[in-house]
Amino acid sequence: IEPKRALAPLLVSRIKVMGRLDIAEKRLPQDGRVSVRIGGYDLDVRVSTIPSQYGERVVLRLLDRGQTRLGIEHLGMSATDRAAFERILARPDGLLLVTGPTGSGKTTSLYAALDKLNDRSTNIMTVEDPIEYSMDGIGQMQVSSKTELTFARGLRAILRQDPDIIMIGEIRDRETAQIAVESAMTGHLVLSTLHTNTAVGAVSRLIDMGVERFLLAPMLRGLMAQRLVRRLCPSCRAPARAAEAQSALLFGKLEAGAPISKPVGCDACNGRGYAGRQALYEVIESNAELERAVNDGVSEAEITRIARKTSPGILLDGIEKVSQGVTTVEEVVRVVRDETATPAADPPLTAV
Repeated sequence: IEPKRALAPLLVSRIKVMGRLDIAEKRLPQDGRVSVRIGGYDLDVRVSTIPSQYGERVVLRLLDRGQTRLGIEHLGMSATDRAAFERILARPDGLLLVTGPTGSGKTTSLYAALDKLNDRSTNIMTVEDPIEYSMDGIGQMQVSSKTELTFARGLRAILRQDPDIIMIGEIRDRETAQIAVESAMTGHLVLSTLHTNTAVGAVSRLIDMGVERFLLAPMLRGLMAQRLVRRLCPSCRAPARAAEAQSALLFGKLEAGAPISKPVGCDACNGRGYAGRQALYEVIESNAELERAVNDGVSEAEITRIARKTSPGILLDGIEKVSQGVTTVEEVVRVVRDETATPAADPPLTAV
């Protein structure tokens, strides 16, 4: 659908009314939200408007509330990653950090985890910016710059509400990081997100924020990194064989000639060859060796080497999904940059 240019101001005004924004204010950015039901899907729509050279620019972020109710088993994790993730969530206390760029599905994964933990007998509380999904049986708090309600201030208030599990939308500053670790030390299971390139990078980020190693090491229960790739359309994907160039892009870990799938394009996917998205995961479960490494201040490369003993890594998860026909080599390469990978580090997936 391509509406006429003359309709732009009318569409913007209508969207701002639906999002409960000030339609008269065109000089400042505004944020709002709309809850709608379209085609049987319950959607939360995040509305963002900003002034631009030729008028207001509007971006709508679609959040499918049904995704959070599907559970961990529908996230598309490998059996190894899912088992590790569930063991971490079964712990009574500690810190779980989910890392990845903006829009990589971190919030969806955390909400799926909360849905599994929400048995109505557990006191679960969250502090978010903003509340992206409303969940029954969970106390959710939204930070607000207008009332000076920050993550740190909200987290302190939550601790007086006798929570069992705390979810922090994002650790952004030193104060929030320190309170999160202290909360884990006092018997709470704390789930949160960080913007780092790798799962192991979360350790360095917290230490850079001022968290002491000797406090972080025993409280860290798990690290998770994820990226989103486009999923091949199941109606038109076609079988193919991995080329030499594709094998090289994946450091030789996918052998040339291995069976893969390629996009084609059909009416079901509007000729794109892709339909929907799938997350790639890396789940690192903390153990005694990893705890010693964090406490001793070893390098990220050494911590990664220790983690690889039990966690295959996000690159291998992507290669596995390429082999299963879920996505393509190009999609995995686009989102995963594993510069430390070498062909000899892991055996390649061979052709059949």
